Amino acid sequence: MAAGRRRNFDFVDDTKIDRNQERAFRECLEAFILEQVAQFEPEIRDQVSACLQAGGKRMRPILLNRAAFTGQTEVCPDLVKASAVVELVHVATLVHDDVLDEAILRRSASTLYSDEGAKVAVLVGDALFSHALRLAAEFPTTEICGWVSEATRRTCAGETRQTLQRGKLNLSLENYYRIIELKTAELFRVSCLIGSFLGGFEKAFCNASATFGLRLGIAYQLFDDLADLFGDEFRFGKTLGTDWMNRKPTLPLILLLRELDSKKAEDLWDAKETDVEAIRTLFNERELFETCVERIRVELDLAESAMADFLNLRPVPLLLEAIPYMERKLSELKP
Repeated sequence: MAAGRRRNFDFVDDTKIDRNQERAFRECLEAFILEQVAQFEPEIRDQVSACLQAGGKRMRPILLNRAAFTGQTEVCPDLVKASAVVELVHVATLVHDDVLDEAILRRSASTLYSDEGAKVAVLVGDALFSHALRLAAEFPTTEICGWVSEATRRTCAGETRQTLQRGKLNLSLENYYRIIELKTAELFRVSCLIGSFLGGFEKAFCNASATFGLRLGIAYQLFDDLADLFGDEFRFGKTLGTDWMNRKPTLPLILLLRELDSKKAEDLWDAKETDVEAIRTLFNERELFETCVERIRVELDLAESAMADFLNLRPVPLLLEAIPYMERKLSELKP
């Protein structure tokens, strides 16, 4: 569905109940995550606490909770635990990302890498991964642990593939999309899958929900890569411009380099003195900003289409709220 023809999913009868339930869910999730800090060894509790309480939008837990929604007003403990599992995996990947990107700022605070160094950050990230899998193993059904374990492996595979491609000039768009599908979209996908499964929905909707999460996750990473060039560091609360500084091939950089002849592209890629502002200028001269935006909207349309056969189910309008949210985030970028 084209961006200009999006349906308006307003709430009439149960908006207040939905919002109250989500507010209660967030509170329970934060309390549960805080409780987990005490489960770690005293030697790393301070570092774990700093990582887990650094804020963040908790997008994956929210998607999981919404995918499970059946009209209940009470918070389901299983949803809280499953959401914490996904969030722990996500936080672990961020801790490792900061090491790879040598980022000093995330969510407007110094990173663990910046404060404690790469070795400590890697080990704390590993501990977070391990604790997430321990919690997942506590579910009486094996599906949750299996899905989380697979998603963790796939996320790590994506990060590994991206690391191996770092500094390489000619990454194809096909390979780039494969990387972001693994390293980012996979956790969106599994969040929606687990939520719809725990909500008791049929397999067809669970699969559609997973597809929705996958496409939304791809759109989110495309947006994040564009924001690394055109975002505001204060607004986004993290170090920006790291993709270019670390020569990490992303959609904006791949599209820009494809516009240049091979010699100029190679010279630009190798030029240590070229700053992020110069890259923005080259990008805008070729009017590539809107090209990136359109690719994001393609993924949002695919996410919306995945829900087309299930509009009568209560999770669907809640999940689809992510689409106008992404549109608003796009409007914050300044080419």
